[in-house]
Amino acid sequence: MDDTNMNAACGNVKRLDIKRVEQLLRSGCIEDCGAELDSILEDISFQALKSLVLRLYVATDIYLAARTFTDEIGIPNEDFVEKFGNVDDIDDKLLTVDGTTSYLHNAVEQCIRWRMEKARDSGSNPVKLAREYIDSNYMHEDISLSSVAYAVGLSPAYLSALFKKETGRKLSEYLNLVRIDRSKELLCCTSKMIYEIAFEVGFQDYRYFSQIFKKYTGQTPRQFQNNVNINV
Repeated sequence: MDDTNMNAACGNVKRLDIKRVEQLLRSGCIEDCGAELDSILEDISFQALKSLVLRLYVATDIYLAARTFTDEIGIPNEDFVEKFGNVDDIDDKLLTVDGTTSYLHNAVEQCIRWRMEKARDSGSNPVKLAREYIDSNYMHEDISLSSVAYAVGLSPAYLSALFKKETGRKLSEYLNLVRIDRSKELLCCTSKMIYEIAFEVGFQDYRYFSQIFKKYTGQTPRQFQNNVNINV
């Protein structure tokens, strides 16, 4: 099939969400990666693809994403090729839908194993890296367990368990503490409005900020500010 016919055929198929694949490689965990990959493939009705060309089109996108990712984390190219072949010679692994699905599952799972091995062997403490990342990015509303895990190269589930084991706190609790500590500094030392301070430390909802602040300090932001001014 020439490029024109291939593009025409692919035009009738929903396009693979390669961003989901990349996110799975960077922050997925072994336990859940199979179900997540199945979900990604279900979105494009992969099980209904009878054409080898269309399966090759999808598999090549995932293959290239995996190869790029493993290159980023320092896996030698020869190790990748030994496991999964070159992109030009994997056709025989894609002869059936089930065979293609199995090949893609193996590739994604192996990439995640490599990522987790690299994180463990790097000599860097992932919890320390996670805390440093939170300390530098707490003001962003969208910071979360998933984004922190992505930043340090671990799955959310693994980082969550490791963080709790080493610190005695959930990662979300540490994030709240960092935000509250910063907000206390601003309440003491600036003339900013409380809602402005809430936004500055990463809370978009003033009422939620007040609720969390009271949970960790026993006072509302206003009460804390008034008490500080009285004692000055």
